[in-house]
Amino acid sequence: MGSPNCPPGTDPAELLADAIDGGVTCFQYREKGPGSLAGDGMLALGKRLQAVCRARGVPFIVNDDAGLAAALGADGIHVGQDDEPASSIRARLGAGMIVGVSAHTADEARRALADGADYLGIGPVFPTGSKPDAKAPQGTRLLEELRAAGIAAPLVGIGGITPANAASVLAAGADGVSVISAIALAPSPSEAARRLAEAAARAGRG
Repeated sequence: MGSPNCPPGTDPAELLADAIDGGVTCFQYREKGPGSLAGDGMLALGKRLQAVCRARGVPFIVNDDAGLAAALGADGIHVGQDDEPASSIRARLGAGMIVGVSAHTADEARRALADGADYLGIGPVFPTGSKPDAKAPQGTRLLEELRAAGIAAPLVGIGGITPANAASVLAAGADGVSVISAIALAPSPSEAARRLAEAAARAGRG
């Protein structure tokens, strides 16, 4: 989540606190899209959101930006296929950095793991409005394929996931689900997070 994902007039730090209190177990700072902050503003918001995470013992991940991750001393970074490979990022940011990589095919997944990725973001599972350039949704097929092939690395389902459909993603082999609007735009972020956490618990992922 980033500031463009929050309803008008909503403090991103307060929204994040509500979401974590409802059951969110990891947070990715993704400051992208129309109206997004840059420079000092982006850094300042990152520090506020990171403080919320640290106060509640939740890992703080930065999306794409290795420089921002280093400046904030983030717990990790998540990158896409068009970004630096995991091996290069780890060399720059240190062995202790969590590195996640988005993968849309089995080949991309295997390459990311060979490069040293700690976890994979798999999707988009369902249609999503949070990422205008998202690839076509593929359902749970790739999750099932990777598990059938014996890949044991942590897999996170991404794209269009809600409390109503999260169970199917977890049943297909995901260890967790990543969401933006399902929490950020919900009438009650904490309630939406609680429902997602309950779906994870029922699937044995809680």
